[in-house]
Amino acid sequence: MLAGVAIGVAPMPKPIPAALVAETFGTLPEPVRLVLAVVAHLGYGAVAGALLAVLVRQVSVRIAAGYGALLWVVMGLVWLPYLGWGLFGTAVTPKVAVATLVLHLVYGLALGLLLDRRKEAVG
Repeated sequence: MLAGVAIGVAPMPKPIPAALVAETFGTLPEPVRLVLAVVAHLGYGAVAGALLAVLVRQVSVRIAAGYGALLWVVMGLVWLPYLGWGLFGTAVTPKVAVATLVLHLVYGLALGLLLDRRKEAVG
């Protein structure tokens, strides 16, 4: 996400975690805003992943990808409107919806591969 914004290929005007920190806390020094954004984003991802691991007994790649899509829906209905970007970021451009869906599906797929408990133990 950071690289996409930095080189101009991401449709978001700025990384969403950075935008959320700026909207929530107002003007902060750039290093503080960056650290808060990274901690918030990684923390949110870690808590969301732990929640899935606790709530779902048989985590699979399919379930985790669906969970990533569910988190995308929450982001699109809650966080992007909070930023003033509209539902799913469509007030900025409809491309935000597609780009963020892809990122959430990648998260879900990675989560599914890491948490898939259906694999037999190697030994």
